[in-house]
Amino acid sequence: MTPYLMAIGLSLAFVIVEMSATWMVAGRLRNYGIVDVVWSFGFLPLALLHLAVGTLWRVGPSSGGTAAWNPVPALFITALVGLWSLRLGLHLYRRVAAHHPVEDVRYAALREEWGQEAARKMYRFYLLQGLIQVVLALPFVWVSLDSGTGRGVGGLGWTGVAGLVLWAIGIGGESVADRQLARFRGDPSRRGQVCQEGLWRWSRHPNYFFEWLVWVGYAVFAGESSLGGFAWLSPLLMYHFLVNVTGIPMTEALSVKSKGDAYRRYQRTTSAFFPRPPRSDSEVKP
Repeated sequence: MTPYLMAIGLSLAFVIVEMSATWMVAGRLRNYGIVDVVWSFGFLPLALLHLAVGTLWRVGPSSGGTAAWNPVPALFITALVGLWSLRLGLHLYRRVAAHHPVEDVRYAALREEWGQEAARKMYRFYLLQGLIQVVLALPFVWVSLDSGTGRGVGGLGWTGVAGLVLWAIGIGGESVADRQLARFRGDPSRRGQVCQEGLWRWSRHPNYFFEWLVWVGYAVFAGESSLGGFAWLSPLLMYHFLVNVTGIPMTEALSVKSKGDAYRRYQRTTSAFFPRPPRSDSEVKP
């Protein structure tokens, strides 16, 4: 078995156990929204798993003389994933804990839609989330098993440096967007209003945009490996889910339901995803 297949196989085994255990706990708590927290935290053990497989393959007795292997990129991307995973996981944990036992409206809607088959269908949904984790983690596999020679800065190739810069912009922008939204929602005088301050004036979902930019950074970081091209599956998949599936469509449907015409006007004046200057009132049709 090649180390690539081993890493992916171990990843699949991990997410099956991870999501099965989460599903059982969520059923007892009657709060299926906890999967978002587990999903976010789960990328750190996946990155560590890939690092371990790559290290054992490169320096183990069957490595075949790979002393030229440069471990710096593998260590770097594991650290980046760990920081991102812990930041997002803790952010979501605080949000879920603050509302528990009230379930996230998205999962409550799914539970109501699925009726008596909610538990079974939710388990399949959880396993799908685990499979998405495995696919999204592909850049970590390529970097950990084929890190390149490290020509560039501090043991990183130039693609690694570029990926690091994009990652830093992404996680910094997402943190700022989260804080701006939390501050807006924490103001009682703004209750029922639409946040259009800071980054939220330039995009209706700046947190999603910068989250996606983090994954672009991972893909660029993996560019020096021989299979780095496959790493672009991660940001493409993330973009699809954020823009077309569970991100913007579900979030905006709930926002329109709760805020009505105020949010519809926000949709007309402000970009959904990529930040850009908002349209003026005179450009918006009544």
